This record gives sequence, C-alpha cells and structure tokens, in this order.
Amino acid sequence: MKPLIYADNNATTRVAPEVVHEMLPFCTEQYGNPSSMYAFAQAPAKAMDTARERVAALVGAERPDEIIFTSCGTESDNAAVFGTLAALPDKKHVVLSSVEHPAVYNLAETLQHRGCRTTMLRVDSQGIVDLDQLANSIWDDTALVSVMWANNETGVVSPVKEIAAICRAKGVAFHTDAVQAVGKLPVNVREAGAQLLSLSGHKIHAPKGVGALYIKRGTRFRPFFVGGHQEHGRRAGTENVPGIVALGKACELAAAYLQDEVTRVRALRDRLEREILARVPDSFLNGGGADRTPNTTSISFEYIEGEAILLYMSDAGICASSGSACTSGSLEPSHVLRAMGVPIELAHSAVRFSLSRYNTDADVDYIIDKLPPIIARLREMSPFAPK
Repeated sequence: MKPLIYADNNATTRVAPEVVHEMLPFCTEQYGNPSSMYAFAQAPAKAMDTARERVAALVGAERPDEIIFTSCGTESDNAAVFGTLAALPDKKHVVLSSVEHPAVYNLAETLQHRGCRTTMLRVDSQGIVDLDQLANSIWDDTALVSVMWANNETGVVSPVKEIAAICRAKGVAFHTDAVQAVGKLPVNVREAGAQLLSLSGHKIHAPKGVGALYIKRGTRFRPFFVGGHQEHGRRAGTENVPGIVALGKACELAAAYLQDEVTRVRALRDRLEREILARVPDSFLNGGGADRTPNTTSISFEYIEGEAILLYMSDAGICASSGSACTSGSLEPSHVLRAMGVPIELAHSAVRFSLSRYNTDADVDYIIDKLPPIIARLREMSPFAPK
C-alpha cells in the first residue's frame, strides 16, 4: 500500500485532533443559537467569546471585538475591500499588488466594472512590491491599499511594516491578506500597522468554512453582509459556532507550535529544496532570495509541465501543487511567477511544496527519493529536453 505524503498545506491542512475534540460538542449537545436569550444559548455565546479572544491574541489585536468571524479568507478579503469602499463613497481608487491571491487579485476587474480605478503594483524578481511605486500611487481618492503578508505560491514575505508606514503617512487604510502568514510567522497587527487583516481557518488546522477579519477600532467600514445584528452589526448571519470554536482552538495551538514552525518545519523545507536542487539538473527556486514563510518552496523544472509532475507524484502518493489551489485547475501560468519575471516555460513547470507541523523527516526523504526519477522520466518523453 503506497503511503500518503501530504505536502500541500498551503491549499488546506489536516484538522488537528484537539480542534475536532473542542468543536464536536457544539455540533451535538451545545447546539443553541448564540443570539438567543435563553440559558441554553449561553454556552455557545461564551465559547464564541473565548474563540474571539484566542484569534485576537494570535494576531496581536488590541481588543477581541476587533475580530469578526467570516466563512473563509476569500470572504474576509472581499469584505475588507468592499466594506472600506462602501464606507468611503467619495473614494474610487484601490491599490493592489500584482502577486495577490485570486481573492484579491481578481477583484480588480470587478472594481473597474463598478466605476473604481485600480493600480497593480509591480514586484521585483523575488516578488517584493515596489515601495516607490506604492508611495506614488496613493492619491486623494485612494480608499485602500491591499498587499498580502505572505505569498501563497512562493512563501515570499512582504515588507508589511514599510507598506503600512507609507499608507499611514498618506492617510490611507492598509489591508493585508495574512492567510498564509498566520500560524507560520509571528503576526502582530499593531506592530505591523495594518488596519485590516484576513485569515482563514483551514490553513491552520481548523475546518474549511470559517475565517476571520481583523478591523482596527476606528477604521471606517460597512458590513459586506447585511441582515441581522450578528458580529456587532458588521457581519450578518447566524454564527457558525462549531467552526468558530474550531478556529479559536486552532489559533491557540498555532501560537503554541509557532516555534516548531519556524525551526523544525523550516529545517525540513530547507533540506527538501536543497536536495531537490542538488539532484535535479535545470531546476530553479522561485523567490529564494527573499524572506519566506518557513514551510513553503516553489521550484521550477525546465523542459516539462508542472501538471505532469503532479500526476506522477500523485501516483507515488505525494500531494503537492502547481500554485494556488484556487487556480491550479487553470492551464494559464501562475500570475505570481509571471509578475516576478519568471519565463513562461518555467512558470508552467513550477511545483509548490508546503509543509506543516505534521510532516516528518521520513516524508521529506520519500519526496527526495521519488521526485528525481519522475523528473528524469518526464524529460525523456519531452520533445523540448536535450537528449
């Protein structure tokens, strides 16, 4: 029976057993609606308060009520952008980076259809935004700047403090998609200077279907979902109590395991990419010259297609990705790698490995053993590879 080596944790993660244990009672015994007045609703309401405190603690929020719960990172990103624009009707300009996750990147076209202008910030060969261009792109009608904390495909970390300082000097709100940073890096919104920050549960060992948006107290914002009074009137809809409880526990665990992430997991990642680059000729690391999240590596393999590599690795029991899980079904090359100036052939051949605290040395050994012959076999079949 072939093993399952899961190295696609930027797409989604295994739900931690401790998270399952804590959320299950709210699917069965404690199923009350936390907005109700009777005593049976008190346990879910109190559990939500605890979860909000845990999320706030992980991201360094000053107050728990600066956290609102959402369904996912995409909703959090959309709420940050559209909620800010709705609160500032005279502002019709948004600044984004050219390497954002599709949850932000694909908003550009929608915003333009709604009468807004957008500026896409260019990045250098490592995927870092041009700070001079940012400073020159903020105008009187700019409502928001949105630049991700860490890239989902390459792991490259943005200079969020510098970005926030520019936005603060210009009097513009700064939103950061921190979905791939939370739980992998120390994240503190107060130190970073962001007014809005998005995160997602299923990237940090909580279930799919729950996320959060940090909104600094005093930030102008209108609700993305309109209806009931939930989340202090900032996000209508009956709360997903089991998911929220799960997210809170996952955040507590993420804080406890953060040192493991930045040491042991980083060492696994470093050994994985070092051995692949040494054993596979004509392989190239994407974003390797920048600060990166400790779990992520993106490697391109000349002369072959990334999708073919993924299929052969899947046959060997290895799960990886060609980039963002939200775009991996597309035949188009990664917009992130293209923005970094990666040639189109190498962009098509990129494979992303993303590890978690559940990965082991044995997992890395297995990938190192299986991948080089897979690449060699595909190159033998490729009409582009030298013979």
